[in-house]
Amino acid sequence: MLSPERVIAIVSDADIVEARMAARALAAFVGFTEGDLVMIATAVSEVARNIIEYAKPGEVALAVVQNDFRRGMEVVARDQGPGIDDISQALQDGFSTSRSLGLGLPGSRRLMDEFRVQSKIGHGTTVVMRKWLPSHRSKHCRFS
Repeated sequence: MLSPERVIAIVSDADIVEARMAARALAAFVGFTEGDLVMIATAVSEVARNIIEYAKPGEVALAVVQNDFRRGMEVVARDQGPGIDDISQALQDGFSTSRSLGLGLPGSRRLMDEFRVQSKIGHGTTVVMRKWLPSHRSKHCRFS
């Protein structure tokens, strides 16, 4: 991972707003388009909302990532909550153990380029999401 990195503790609704704004600012720094800024901020809002709803407290870590071919942004949302019993079910549109619409995880997965969920019952959940710049925009800028 490359700097800058930011970790936001998620314990209240106000922290969701902070995580969303920080994600948007970092995505703009990386060079994402306005449309991508909205998608990234929305995905961050959804995973942070899940932390509040199911597992508070938790945190959202934001970082710039780069490999030989492209650069982008990584979002890691983690908590030490009850865990997800059936990840494949939780990733289905409309599934919810609360009264929500069940769009948080599946919606976030659609908005990002890479999406992974790891969860252990009684120990918490980690969601890792990445969004990459198109390769034609990535090769002109390097981070140190």
